[in-house]
Amino acid sequence: MEITTQTAAQLRITEEEFELIKNKLGRTPNFTELCAFSGMWSEHCSYKNSIKLLKTLPRDGAKMLVKAGEENAGLMDIGDGYGVVFKIESHNHPSAIEPFQGAATGVGGINRDIFTMGARPIASLNSLRFGNLNEAKTQHLLAGVVKGIGHYGNCFGVPTVGGEIYFEECYHTNPLVNAMSVGILKNGETVSATAEGEGNPVFFVGSATGKDGIGGASFASAEITEDSVQDLPAVQVGDPFQEKKLLEACLEVIQTGAVVGMQDMGAAGIICSTAEMSAKGKAGMRIDLEKVPTRQKDMKAWELLLSESQERMLLVVEKGKEKAVLDIFEKWDLPCSEIGEVTNDGMLQFFMNGVLEALLPADELVLGGGAPQYTREVREPAYIQKINAFDAIKIPVSKDLKAVAEKIITLPNIASKRWVYEQYDSMVGAGNTNTNGVSDAAIILAKPTNKALALTTDCNSRYVFADPYKGAMIAVAEAARNIICSGGEPLGVTNCLNFGNPYDPEVYWQFSNAIKGMGEACVKFNTPVTGGNVSFYNQSPDGPVYPTPTIGMVGLLETVADKMTMNFKNEGDTIFLIGESRNDINSSEYLHKIIGEEYSPCPYFNLEEEYNLQQAVSSLIKEKLIASAHDVSEGGLFVTILESAFTNNLGFTASQNDMSIRSDAYWFGEAQSRVVVSVNAKQEVAFLASINAKNITCTKLGEVSVGYIKIGTENWGDIANWKKMYDNAIEDLMRK
Repeated sequence: MEITTQTAAQLRITEEEFELIKNKLGRTPNFTELCAFSGMWSEHCSYKNSIKLLKTLPRDGAKMLVKAGEENAGLMDIGDGYGVVFKIESHNHPSAIEPFQGAATGVGGINRDIFTMGARPIASLNSLRFGNLNEAKTQHLLAGVVKGIGHYGNCFGVPTVGGEIYFEECYHTNPLVNAMSVGILKNGETVSATAEGEGNPVFFVGSATGKDGIGGASFASAEITEDSVQDLPAVQVGDPFQEKKLLEACLEVIQTGAVVGMQDMGAAGIICSTAEMSAKGKAGMRIDLEKVPTRQKDMKAWELLLSESQERMLLVVEKGKEKAVLDIFEKWDLPCSEIGEVTNDGMLQFFMNGVLEALLPADELVLGGGAPQYTREVREPAYIQKINAFDAIKIPVSKDLKAVAEKIITLPNIASKRWVYEQYDSMVGAGNTNTNGVSDAAIILAKPTNKALALTTDCNSRYVFADPYKGAMIAVAEAARNIICSGGEPLGVTNCLNFGNPYDPEVYWQFSNAIKGMGEACVKFNTPVTGGNVSFYNQSPDGPVYPTPTIGMVGLLETVADKMTMNFKNEGDTIFLIGESRNDINSSEYLHKIIGEEYSPCPYFNLEEEYNLQQAVSSLIKEKLIASAHDVSEGGLFVTILESAFTNNLGFTASQNDMSIRSDAYWFGEAQSRVVVSVNAKQEVAFLASINAKNITCTKLGEVSVGYIKIGTENWGDIANWKKMYDNAIEDLMRK
């Protein structure tokens, strides 16, 4: 067939890029070659509209064991000869079309990124965004996504230990499904995603290849429309039991010393793994595509190259050690086929039954090589004027605070996510410590060391919508605060940057400002960005989603005994607020959901103040002067105290001690840099002395009670009634 600009356009290649491809090849590509460029130069694989800004993020740190973006996931030293491997990625578009498989394969893919480096996955987290939960479509998407995550994780045998869920109208058509995985490996046993050694055989291992997922990378690089259902073949189908076998086989084959390099066949399938491994090793490959195991007959060369069938790996093996590899995969009853060999000319040669179907320079296909890099136009969005015009004085103070509080704790963004997490196996592997008290971050044993890991995902996208620079800072700060409040020390960040169409100047303004804020916060907290994922085109005909730069953060506890929990321990313990309350209702759940104000500034935040607060809380935990710690976030001070009371069915008495602050701001405002702690009476003198020495604001709020709530002079009832409302809100909506 004749290859024209129209052909290229159908494959989402611009006229400019088509001319660039012809120039790089010195000829017009054939259809198979053009398909390869379509996948590899898609936004999903090439990061062509983001890589220049991503390079401005802090990417170096003393504990980093591989450079940011160098391997499939980040790797940081945790001591005792071990490292933690972690990464977060999106599976948004597939989940919008087919929520169960979209979410399930997102979990499968991110776990493969972990064990392809030689690490055993020990924990999964997620960050989810949906539309209005009162709507049937949202309930359908939520049910499917949660079932998919639970099915894959539970069957694969890795606990889902944490995450976050938000519900906002802007995610109605385009939900966000971000999956994070964390693993442990012994230092020095890392496997690189590289191809080296002329003549070394190339092996295809794992599930046979089918037509599911073809064009998935390109599908993820376009907006969701009413016609997107036609792209259903781009959604992959997963098999967690097959992946469990693949995990064990890969970890076993690594121990033979036969593996030179290994990479997951994720986005763009075989073309991606062959190109990236070859480019990294400054090598090439000759591949015989007819040797690829298939489950459908008569697959064409371009279909084999672009298929994103799940549970597959590409291995480069040391010549002469093929039998050891074949024996292990035969033992695990997994397809394993030698499909080619490494060459030294930098070219990818794809043959089908002896016929050369594609001849491509590996380096020209990949990010950091010949893939294009763009800087897009920026323009401040028009809605920012509405935000700047907001005046809280015009919002009347709610007179019935108890009625407001009852509404707030049943909002889906605030209420218990029990309906969700009870569908996940959080205890498989016996590493989750949450059975003996819940912390702001998940705390996982880092076996075989005596250390523990603190894990969290965080981003309030409404804050980022209001102010991308400050909102992204807050996302990093809250992640670090959650780890600090759990007794950990923040180590590093992986991010999943979910934004609209990068060709929209207003979206790119959001993106560029979020990157700037994120970078500054990561420098302050000494949490380098080890890698992650950019997901553009999260947009429907109604417009883009909120800018959502999700932060996945990992922290370290030298021993699990350092763990701090959020729950009150004893009646009579004193409740303190560390940090300063503000006369601020901006972008709060109260203002947005109860009052109905869409446009307001970001809540109060000061980076230096936040850092000092975290240092103070960390010190108090190490000094063993506090019994609990819980950061103030969505819902404000009242929700924070309430959540601390729930675990042991304890109540509390609390009063507003600064009458210069409007009462709704005091109880429901979301000004940052605040932590609620409880202190045993025997420790109170030492606690206050330590606080004074740290020169940080601290206010006594009240005391822990036996099971009732009293605000000022008002009795707000039994804690059990509040817990019932909080626990059942989402479940009640899902039953409608």
